[in-house]
Amino acid sequence: MDHAPFSEFALLLIAAAVAGALFVRLKQPVLIAYIVIGIALGPAGFGVVQAHDQIDLLAQIGVTVLLFVVGLKLDLQHVRHIGPVALATGLGQLTFTIVFGFVLILLLGKTPIEALYVAVALTFSSTIIIVKLLSDKRELDSLHGRIAVGFLIVQDLAVVLAMMAMSALKTPEGGGELMWTEVALSLGGRVLAAAALLALAMRYVIPRVVASMAKSQELLLIFAIAWGVALAALGEWAGFSKEAGAFMAGFSLASTPYREAINARLTGIRDFLLLFFFIDLGAKLEMSTLGAELWPAAVLSLFVLVGNPLIVMAIMGYMGYRRRTGFLAGLTVAQISEFSIVFVAMGITLGHVGVTTLGLTTLVGLITITLSTYMILYSHPLYEKMAPWLRWFERAKPYREMNTDAKQRDPHAVEIVVFGMGRYGSRLLDRLLAKGVVAMGVDFDPDLVRAAHQKALPIHYGDAEDPDFLDALPLKQASWVVSTLPQAHSNLALLHALKTTGYTGRVAIAARDDTLLAQPPEGAVHDVFHLFEDAVETATDRLCATVLRGQPNTN
Repeated sequence: MDHAPFSEFALLLIAAAVAGALFVRLKQPVLIAYIVIGIALGPAGFGVVQAHDQIDLLAQIGVTVLLFVVGLKLDLQHVRHIGPVALATGLGQLTFTIVFGFVLILLLGKTPIEALYVAVALTFSSTIIIVKLLSDKRELDSLHGRIAVGFLIVQDLAVVLAMMAMSALKTPEGGGELMWTEVALSLGGRVLAAAALLALAMRYVIPRVVASMAKSQELLLIFAIAWGVALAALGEWAGFSKEAGAFMAGFSLASTPYREAINARLTGIRDFLLLFFFIDLGAKLEMSTLGAELWPAAVLSLFVLVGNPLIVMAIMGYMGYRRRTGFLAGLTVAQISEFSIVFVAMGITLGHVGVTTLGLTTLVGLITITLSTYMILYSHPLYEKMAPWLRWFERAKPYREMNTDAKQRDPHAVEIVVFGMGRYGSRLLDRLLAKGVVAMGVDFDPDLVRAAHQKALPIHYGDAEDPDFLDALPLKQASWVVSTLPQAHSNLALLHALKTTGYTGRVAIAARDDTLLAQPPEGAVHDVFHLFEDAVETATDRLCATVLRGQPNTN
């Protein structure tokens, strides 16, 4: 039996873990470490890794899961409520980067098709990296953080449309010019057909199938991966790309009540499989090719690091935001993303561009991700030094922020989150909603959640003990979390998960016995509802009040 691939995988994982730990200490995203490991252990380095087919397969599955998760996050309700500033900034930055980037790349001696691919690739910023950095700095709910997440959603939509458009370009057999004239009709017809089929499936098939699978969270995970991979393969067969098919698979589940639970379960799998994509990418790069692209990469990196933030600041300043808000939001687009590399790699598969284009894009990614990470981490000191030179990016009266605070509370934010929708939890949620409190419930019973959604009740499906799932809930501005979970160990796990996610509000627990109360975590519980004792006291008070008044109880 040949153990070589298994041994190579073990070596890759150990090397990636060591390099990743080093890059984390340097406050850099680990994906850069993975590319370095691929270069070091691939043909351009020590030539240790030979299991290219196995790594390539895992890399393709990783990209599929990545696009599936992107589609999963694009709930129709969320897309419908993207703010004007996010839409204007996102589209403005995309247009500026594509137009000026295309011209700049042509001046660097690239062909029109290479210039188009690289120019489009320069427009995408890494949602994963930006959200992680903003979350670590506790700025995800700040004004500039919310705006940045908004135009990152615009970019996510744009990358899928770009992949679908480029996959429609056909290279004639034997070479020749790309069939540009057939793109519009071909793409338009296929998009309409795919949209019609997907709409029918989302309306009549998917909700029932997913509800059935959700009876087991393990089965739900397997179904999600199978659905994503199946539609990726179907998308490729239909003339789209695997990436577009995977995105549509995720989007088809985005409006179901199970998307947060699916997303939480897929996060770790996505990160693990993307490890192989970036290792495979590094292994395919040739150092001689990279050396020839150093000068173009330096020019384009400067264009991304300076040009993208400037256009964001200009648009936000024109729309009435302060220069500080524009500067902090603009820094989030001062880099290209993993999508940029995936997009150009797709171009190689389609025969549109060569390895040199991928090498150029990867170099720009390494430079911009490295530098922009430090720019975001030290954004506030950087702004203090640059503020005097940024007056051109602010109106005399920035009306959108004149009477607001960057950390103003969202009027639609959830105030109370109730975990456990049993008798007590569901009645508590009903009473809170009846009194006008903005509240939501959480439970992992799919039948209960489906019935609640039919009644338009705000109940989410998911595991209260999973920190990744809690990250997807609107806990940042919640005043209270109330647990009505029956088991003591479940409550302890929820308290630990809340601490892990950085929840700073108050916590109340509906206790059925004294097991949890015997050794409560210090400072973790702010109030306790004794289900039976409180019920007895309430009944006693009402009876005594009736007796003292000498009147029958009419309640």
